[in-house]
Amino acid sequence: MMKVYLHSVQGTLKEPNYTPIEINRSVWPIQVQSLMLTHHKSTTSMEIHTEEEQTTCEQLLHQHLQDMKEKIQDYEQQLNVKKQTLNDFTSNAEEMIQSYVQMYGIKQLKRKRDLKVALINYHYDSELLKRQYLHEQPNQYQIEIAKTISDTKRELEKARRELLELKYRVFYNKPSPSLDSIQVSIPKVDDNNDQRSIDKYKKIIHRNKLDVMATKILEAETKFYQCSTIFDNELSTMWRNHRELVKNKGMPTKLTDIVDQRLKIMSDRWRDIYIYRIQCFSLTSYYNDIDPMLERIGFSSSLIIDTSHQLIPEQLKLLSRGPKHVPPCQLSISSLNQSTDDIIKKQYASLKHQLNNVFSKYHVNIALSMEIQQKINDTFTNLFSIPIPSNIQQRGLHEKHLVQSIRFAFNKQNMILRRTADNKNTFYLGNRKEFEAKAKDYLMRSHDYTVFLTKYKCSELKEMIESMNELLMRLKTNKSITDNVYHRLLIDASKVKLPYLYFLPDVSKDNEISMMPIITSESSATWKIGKYLNDLLRPFVNKILQPTTFRDEPDFIQKLHQYVHIDKRLRATTLFCTLQISNYYALDLHQRMIDTVGCFLQDNLLSNKLEQLTIQTIKNLLHIYLYYHIFYYKNQIYKMAKGSPTTMALSETLSTIYLFVWESRITKELRSKNELFGRYKDQIFFTWNNSNEKELCRFLQTLQDKDSPIQFQQRIASTVRFLNVHIDNLKGELSTRIYHQAMMQ
Repeated sequence: MMKVYLHSVQGTLKEPNYTPIEINRSVWPIQVQSLMLTHHKSTTSMEIHTEEEQTTCEQLLHQHLQDMKEKIQDYEQQLNVKKQTLNDFTSNAEEMIQSYVQMYGIKQLKRKRDLKVALINYHYDSELLKRQYLHEQPNQYQIEIAKTISDTKRELEKARRELLELKYRVFYNKPSPSLDSIQVSIPKVDDNNDQRSIDKYKKIIHRNKLDVMATKILEAETKFYQCSTIFDNELSTMWRNHRELVKNKGMPTKLTDIVDQRLKIMSDRWRDIYIYRIQCFSLTSYYNDIDPMLERIGFSSSLIIDTSHQLIPEQLKLLSRGPKHVPPCQLSISSLNQSTDDIIKKQYASLKHQLNNVFSKYHVNIALSMEIQQKINDTFTNLFSIPIPSNIQQRGLHEKHLVQSIRFAFNKQNMILRRTADNKNTFYLGNRKEFEAKAKDYLMRSHDYTVFLTKYKCSELKEMIESMNELLMRLKTNKSITDNVYHRLLIDASKVKLPYLYFLPDVSKDNEISMMPIITSESSATWKIGKYLNDLLRPFVNKILQPTTFRDEPDFIQKLHQYVHIDKRLRATTLFCTLQISNYYALDLHQRMIDTVGCFLQDNLLSNKLEQLTIQTIKNLLHIYLYYHIFYYKNQIYKMAKGSPTTMALSETLSTIYLFVWESRITKELRSKNELFGRYKDQIFFTWNNSNEKELCRFLQTLQDKDSPIQFQQRIASTVRFLNVHIDNLKGELSTRIYHQAMMQ
């Protein structure tokens, strides 16, 4: 750094650009000014220095450089003495030490040094531009406007980078140390402390920190937009005065060019500071340097712990990365004993098979297919031949051993690891016996499944497939379906796989973990029919349901904004109501579901046909689809009495149709009052101005009478949560914000 300081003081930090203007190129960095004042070599920190001060400063910097050279020589001598006194100190050992120091010591110091050098260069360039600007002899207005624009630009860039840093801290799950005041010390696990309670305690801290961070981000966004507005106003004022030829407020091109260059320097300066800070807190060592003894809790964790355990912190840290984390280089590590050619041959085999299928399907000629295969094979070989850096390979090997140790711990402690049912990057860690007991209890209490066979027999599955194909043949014989559709839906018993049931933990409700049944469906006997019917029905259903459907959160917010600010329907007494359908994928018995779909098509089709199929044919295909769903679980074969597997797209389409017919009783009541109504899958939202809460409750009770199969939980209030939005009616003023569930990330 002393060399950089010296070059800046001497005015030789950068080669001068060709310009006829002669300006003083000597710039004293702030660090040099402080150094001079410390040594009582200067009595001022002004930009212009006397010739004597300039000479004294250069001498002082030269002296510091000489002192540093002597220190380096002294350290080198000490190192040589140490190496000579150590027995068996080989060149390999020296290389390992150098590599370690480079990785964990020099890199961090170099990063800090590079930033300091960059900042000195920015300061140097900015100062020279400032002197060049003054050399043009600007008037008082031109001096003041340049300073104002520079100051507002500086505040804007600072606010921008502070906002981005806050957001990246959330992204990297690295809270600022200032947020540690939220937490207190976590008690160590012993016989008197339940691990689950400690995990719940951490979840509370996660949420509190995230709430504080959300407030900080909101404040930072407000500050950024304010700074942006101020800067834009000052810049536009300058150009407006220039265009309108306001007296003494013109801006020559030379001056505006210098202003633009200084603004770019400010942007680049704050960008480099921001990148440096992001690199710092994204590294583990950043926190270890602050307080290595403190267990720092982040904003969120991708691991929900629901059992006592003896996992070590390093194992928990790996699991906390969630299901989306993939340990690096596992293919390479698992193939360490194989040659590169063997690895390439093995990995390329499946790709080659897929290519041959594509060539056959699209009738690609032999010459072209061979050329394509050769090019792909060459690329594949080149990619697999690239050596993996040793540090990445070491990390991959370490994570492989860590995963193996976690599996061993799971088996020993009888634990189970599952991703959560919401398909987000979250793991659930629980006790295997407790989890299986919950699953068994779910099956016993559910009316959606019935035992079909107590023992699996291949002959039973074969007979079922033959029965389904026979029904398809009847439809073909009666010309209800074409030959093309028949062959498309015909079931090949050799390619059918018996679906199976498994459970995932559902964490959608606050402070509650329930079971979500998942039935595999791909390659099942009903897969083809289900896909065909969904492709047929879904576009038509979407068109009919579009006015009462929320596509996603932005669509919901847009329609709510229309209701409040355009239609001006929100009153101080307006109530919000949300309905959560509990049995969304198993709404009713199969025959009622089929009849409801038939009524829906009759009411909305202009004829009795949807494309080439009559309504009755669609009902017949639905009969085959719904009544032939079987699956196995714990060596027993079950049959679905209601609904169909959640993994099949047609299941949601059927539920959507059924709910549309059912919810017409609500929409009929709301339509005349111009209320907002919409549904997103199993969640319904609507506004209510018709009467008070008690009357609305009575109205909803009529929808949930004894004969209704629809089960739902309702919430009526001026404050509700819908999707991921928290909605408030503050005496006729709408307030919305993002809602974070306690069990979620």
